[in-house]
Amino acid sequence: MLLPPHKDPMGTAIADYHRTGRAGTLRVFSSQFDEDEIPVEQLFRTFTEMPPIEQQALTLSTGRILDVGAGSGCHALALQEMGKEVTAIDISELSVEVMQERGVKDARAIDLYDERFTEQYDTILLLMNGSGIIGNIEGMERFFLRMKLLLKPGGCIYMDSSDLKYLFEEEDGSFLIDIADDYYGLVDFRMQYKQVKGESFDWLYIDFDTLAYYAEQYGFTAEMVCEGEHYDYLARLGCK
Repeated sequence: MLLPPHKDPMGTAIADYHRTGRAGTLRVFSSQFDEDEIPVEQLFRTFTEMPPIEQQALTLSTGRILDVGAGSGCHALALQEMGKEVTAIDISELSVEVMQERGVKDARAIDLYDERFTEQYDTILLLMNGSGIIGNIEGMERFFLRMKLLLKPGGCIYMDSSDLKYLFEEEDGSFLIDIADDYYGLVDFRMQYKQVKGESFDWLYIDFDTLAYYAEQYGFTAEMVCEGEHYDYLARLGCK
């Protein structure tokens, strides 16, 4: 489902920054955490400003590339500068307009799960905690079936995520996680920018072992490409 401007706080913030060079506060709310904010200027970072995990994902991407949840188009533009072919998609109509204005050659307002979207790619990128698009553990089957449809034979997915177990660390270094509760990496978010309020949505942060387990269930291999500085990592998922 696409986001119209009046329900799209992030897209509105991206458009503001693109057109004026500054933006207000993009506020983030959750039932599990205190209010936070996203620095809008970081959504416009260049390749040299990106964390190593993102740089490595872009460098490793080959063939026809799909950039999912492309936002302002920073990853797509970096790929184009490398001479690579990329399609950038986002459910935010405002963000897609900005990408087009910034020079992304193939930017489209498309929902990844839109059944009318059936083109195939050699590399699919899901970055900036890209596992979030899965939504929850129950969404694993839908996600991997969709990936099988969109990947060319021999293609792969590069996806980053974070293991939120550090939020449950005890003083002695152990982790106190209630396994009877919902998976600990499931977070609900809602965003607001100025007067534009978005709907609440689920976002999945997943540890690598759990990701690898579900990948195996749906016919994928999972490889840890690299780890970041704080429980974050880049994974490569390939269809068997």
